[in-house]
Amino acid sequence: MVPTAAGDRLGVWIVGARGSVATTVVVGAAAVAAGLAPPVGCVTELPDFRGAGLTPVGRLVFGGCDITGVPLAKRAEQLVAAGVVPADLPAAVGGALAAAEREIRPGVAAAAGRQAPQATAIAAQLAGFRERHGLAHVVVVNLSSTAPQPGPHPAYASLAALRAALDGPEPVLPPHALYAYAALGAGCGYVDFTPSGAMRLPALAELAAEAGVPYAGNDGKTGETLARSALAPMFAHRALRVRAWSGTNLLGGGDGATLADPRAAASKNASKARSLAELLPEPVEGEVHIDEVPALGDWKTAWDHIAFDGFLGVRMTMQFTWQGCDSALAAPLVLDLVRLLGRAMARGAVGVQPHLAFFFKDPLGSDEHRLVPQYELLRTWASPGIPDPPA
Repeated sequence: MVPTAAGDRLGVWIVGARGSVATTVVVGAAAVAAGLAPPVGCVTELPDFRGAGLTPVGRLVFGGCDITGVPLAKRAEQLVAAGVVPADLPAAVGGALAAAEREIRPGVAAAAGRQAPQATAIAAQLAGFRERHGLAHVVVVNLSSTAPQPGPHPAYASLAALRAALDGPEPVLPPHALYAYAALGAGCGYVDFTPSGAMRLPALAELAAEAGVPYAGNDGKTGETLARSALAPMFAHRALRVRAWSGTNLLGGGDGATLADPRAAASKNASKARSLAELLPEPVEGEVHIDEVPALGDWKTAWDHIAFDGFLGVRMTMQFTWQGCDSALAAPLVLDLVRLLGRAMARGAVGVQPHLAFFFKDPLGSDEHRLVPQYELLRTWASPGIPDPPA
């Protein structure tokens, strides 16, 4: 990979480019770049990262794909009506929305037939995007709806087996994993912001190594699990015995509808539960429940109940409620991740990037789930004193 200066533009190709999160990303990036909004929620704008050599937000170039045809400008209007985007912003950043809209291509709705040609077509879209804008690097971000985890398949065991299977008559990869395959093969960095788990397939990890590109995931840590990753270590460090930890999540919008499917919800629930199992010294009772509430729209509510024992076995409880807008919570993290992964590409990084665990519920390449140690690992990696590998 050819290193690029921090001032060069970085391509961002979003799978699910017309969704609520993606639209908020484009609107927010343009607003921050123009000085119309402060970078609240952007970790990479903290003082710890000012010397990290990251691409400025205003130098990000957006494109992507989607199976829906609602233009970004219309989606932005819908987000205004939902109270997610300030009313004056869509008009103020209309040029940025139009530029991103021109770079959105039809998505793959469902895998069918031979997938090798489909992967080739996706890779050609990415190559065209890179060439049109003279981009040294492109980061692909999966913001599509949560999908079930890929089931067992012999083709997933090795890259050679997967390539052979993709050239066969039957589909072997779900659409989100097919995008990951095409992105890595096209030399793009890859971020799985969903819990769908494509990059846990050994064949795709092998492909990233062969292509010499970095990747990170999975399942962006935006709300309830963020609070858990800060609170659970508190109980452990104070030697308080947690007996039960239950959570209920109420979701509206597209996420709520998607997670009403038990197969998709299983991916999300497994991702949420894994962090708590890693954070506490003993197994605890309780489960995470996700319920669709269409009236909530783009907003979500999470309620957690924690039962714990203190000195002499005295039983106590703690409860907290997290109410937030998922798009507004996720969008700045997407900007952080593409800037950090773009810098990793410039530094010649290859394979999973464990220092990005800070951003995920179920981080790839790391067993560290405690929020503060995750942040320290990220800050250390971003330090200007850490030398780049030779080109």
